[in-house]
Amino acid sequence: MRLTIISGRSGSGKSTVLRYLEDRGYHCVDNLAASLLPALVERIAGDSGGIGNLAVSIDARNLSVDLPLVPGIVDQLREKEIPVEVVFLDANSETLLKRFSESRRKHPLSTGQVGLSEAIDEESALLEPIALLASLAIDTSSMSLQQLQDAISQRIIEKSESGLALLFQSFGYKNGVPTDADIVYDVRCLPNPYWETRLRALDGRDTAVRSFLESFEVVQRMCGDICRFLETWLPRFEENSRSYLTVAVGCTGGQHRSVFICETLGRHFQGGIANVQVRHRELRV
Repeated sequence: MRLTIISGRSGSGKSTVLRYLEDRGYHCVDNLAASLLPALVERIAGDSGGIGNLAVSIDARNLSVDLPLVPGIVDQLREKEIPVEVVFLDANSETLLKRFSESRRKHPLSTGQVGLSEAIDEESALLEPIALLASLAIDTSSMSLQQLQDAISQRIIEKSESGLALLFQSFGYKNGVPTDADIVYDVRCLPNPYWETRLRALDGRDTAVRSFLESFEVVQRMCGDICRFLETWLPRFEENSRSYLTVAVGCTGGQHRSVFICETLGRHFQGGIANVQVRHRELRV
């Protein structure tokens, strides 16, 4: 049996993820009291029907005294050799405010004395023990429903049963650094194809841009240094029970240099790692 704990702030997409996992064959339980998790796992693990995948949502709707128990419960389950993954969904506070305003739903922590904005901030502190456990963090601020489902499909459902899932994500600093990145590389020091008029409308996947960047020795050194760093330290991440690693690469606009670097890194590591993905945040195609 494989256990996936879904958590995160209200409005970040937990219900969407749980429904999607249920549609894909997971046995799902929403809003489980954390203290009941060991008994549930024991019951399902002993089911002769052989439930393969269990997904449980644990969030701020829990009793506040139960939430600090989650890290210890996860350690206990892992000591019993039960595979446990913790997925934490979040979005920036402005986006969460907008989502609650549009849906007109009540936040689980809001009361007559606690307003929506204050409840959203309070929820962050309440869920911090679970957020620190997460092997996968997903920022849904700018994600559509389809993009969130694709991320769950690629990073949870289709991921290799063993080994580490590696995601290279390009981004533009002008739109902010991805909050779910584990490692961030800044490649704005590299020659910029944007200043070549013939290359401006292209992106880092196009042959002309690739040829331009590959002609610079400093670009080759940057790629080589990143590859060597990751080759050295990825085994240590795996030894530390990490299932996912997101490597974000940023340039000014997220169109040329960062895209090229991510594509290059993706090709390099696809030969040795079963689950390697490349995503470009600023590209719409």
